[in-house]
Amino acid sequence: MQQYNYVFFTLVTENRRNILFDNINLLRQSFKYAISRYNFELYAIAVLDNHLHFILKFDDINSFSKIIRDIKYYFSIHISAKYDISKSKSKKGEKGIWQRRFYDHVIRDENDLNKHLDYIHFNPIKHGYVSQAKEFPYSSFKKFVQLGYYDELWCNFDDKYLITNLELE
Repeated sequence: MQQYNYVFFTLVTENRRNILFDNINLLRQSFKYAISRYNFELYAIAVLDNHLHFILKFDDINSFSKIIRDIKYYFSIHISAKYDISKSKSKKGEKGIWQRRFYDHVIRDENDLNKHLDYIHFNPIKHGYVSQAKEFPYSSFKKFVQLGYYDELWCNFDDKYLITNLELE
């Protein structure tokens, strides 16, 4: 049986600038670009306007820094010039689109994976974009409903209490 590695990530735009919804297709292309270069699967995701949470599934976990670099790079070089933020960053060849660092967490076991999936799919509710996960267009929630992982009406009060106690941003 193949052993897979799962890693949870958070990427945030520079100064939490709201640019991801307007550039959602470019973000999709950025992931496709990285997938064409490395062997991994985008397992779960939620894209909010100024940050995104996702889980990647790898054969080789050692490639994840390169994958994140390529996603951010592709997005940054293809985004419209109107999003250039900082002249000092431009001098260094940076666009100032993303925060330099990112958050990562290697998933330890199935329980840890489930908690992070819940966190990802609850995030649009947490930030007030929707009242139910099924209403949010930029997440993998519907995929997991089809797989039987979630009920379409998932996330009652008890679920919210457990999820909001996870600090993953």
